[in-house]
Amino acid sequence: MDVYNLTTVTQFILIGLSDLPEVRYPLFVAFVIIYQITLLGNGLILLAIVTEKKLQTPMYYLLANLSLLDIFCPSATVPKMLKNLLTEDHSISFVGCALQLYFLVALAGTEVFLLAVMAYDRYVAICFPLRYSLIMTKVRCVQLLFGTWAAGFLNSFVHTMSTFSLSFCKSNRVNQYYCDIPPVVALSCSSTYMAEMLLLVIASIFGVGAFLITLISYIYIVSTILKIRSAEGKRKAFSTCASHLLVVFLFYGTTIFTYMRPTSSQHSPGRDRLISMLYGVITPMLNPIIYSLRNTEVKGALRKVLHLRICSQTA
Repeated sequence: MDVYNLTTVTQFILIGLSDLPEVRYPLFVAFVIIYQITLLGNGLILLAIVTEKKLQTPMYYLLANLSLLDIFCPSATVPKMLKNLLTEDHSISFVGCALQLYFLVALAGTEVFLLAVMAYDRYVAICFPLRYSLIMTKVRCVQLLFGTWAAGFLNSFVHTMSTFSLSFCKSNRVNQYYCDIPPVVALSCSSTYMAEMLLLVIASIFGVGAFLITLISYIYIVSTILKIRSAEGKRKAFSTCASHLLVVFLFYGTTIFTYMRPTSSQHSPGRDRLISMLYGVITPMLNPIIYSLRNTEVKGALRKVLHLRICSQTA
């Protein structure tokens, strides 16, 4: 390619979920409903934790932050996706794409670290129940939360700067319904080696590290639960971490399915875009459902909140 013919990309085109009107409009309705359920479910979890004094403990402060992430993460992509389903203009500015990628990667990274902290919290609660209040103080909880958010946003800053410092002079069509690192890097006309290596190294250090903390915590948790003699004691111990364990499986399962599937000859970009919604749209909707169904304290607080809301409306 002649260097004098290079054109700088000033905007990107997001490839929508579908260009077929008979599919686009049902998808729009479906994702409006999913997004509203996500906002309502996580909003109710936050409201229950704020209003119920019994839930104002480190475990539920961590859950409140998970609900915040489950509100923010789809909010970074879904409104733009809904607009694209209704209009012919799928463009996003260079700065807009960079901001969307930054916040999406930051929120996803923060959730990885938060799940590790939540696993550590359950490890302390089950393996050292008598020392739990001394180890997981409110100050320690705030410090851990600050660390997870700071690490997530710092990690994203490094990746965003690395990605958007590349030269873009090829196609500007992002093969995804939002700006993500792999499809944006694929559009670069300069060497992507450093960006790809940086992504691999940081993901290996922080991502694998957080996963190992989560895994090791649950190995100790399961080992401790199995040592409990009474069946009732085992049930109570397992019930304190069952919701979080389901969320961990859901998060890592959808992430692996989205980003680590082997390439096949039947590769379909449209199918890949639909699969990516498991991670970015469906999981945030399911998390509050899991906690409200599995956790009796959350269910009780939600009933109280809904009862007060109904009473205030009828008064």
